[in-house]
Order: sequence, then structure tokens, then C-alpha cells
Amino acid sequence: MADNFKDRETAFENKFAHDAEMKFKILARRDKLFGLWVAEILEKEGADADAYAKEVIISDLEEPGDADILRKVIGDLDAANHLIPEAELVEKLAEFLAVAEGQLLGD
Repeated sequence: MADNFKDRETAFENKFAHDAEMKFKILARRDKLFGLWVAEILEKEGADADAYAKEVIISDLEEPGDADILRKVIGDLDAANHLIPEAELVEKLAEFLAVAEGQLLGD
């Protein structure tokens, strides 16, 4: 009986770790897609666009939620005189989340 409980506990811990890892990967993919989209608006191409997307990914690790990534992107867009409403950026994040989930989960 104790072995069954231990096996179930281990399986639960493994599933939790897997789910957490997938969530991280999905959000990182979303952030990359979002960063590449913003890079296009900022007229960045090739390696510059990839580098910008990495900056966006890193910016999302500053605090929980999306406020940090939005703050960075809004600041960059404003500095380049591209005024995009925050609501539109939030909508794009949601779109790219669905794309990232489809890419990584095969939906």
C-alpha cells in the first residue's frame, strides 16, 4: 500500500514538473513570436529582429504577469513613434499564446 502511494506521489510530482516546464516553454514561444512581431513594426530584420525578440523574452522574466513585457514593448514603440494601444498589444499576446500552444502541444 505504501508503495502505491509513493508511486502515485512520484507520478503527480512528475506531471506537475512537466506541466510547469511546458507552461514556461509556451510563454517563451509566445514572447518570441510577439517580439518578432514588434521587431517588424520597428523595422528590424534578421539578427536584429532575433536579438530584439530575445530582449522581449528576457523582459518577461522580471515579474509575474505581462506588465513587464508590455512596459518594455510600449516604451520601445513609443520611442520609435509607433503608438499602439495597450489593448491591441494585449490582444496580440493572446493571439500569439494560442499560436505557441498549437505549435508546442500540437493542437
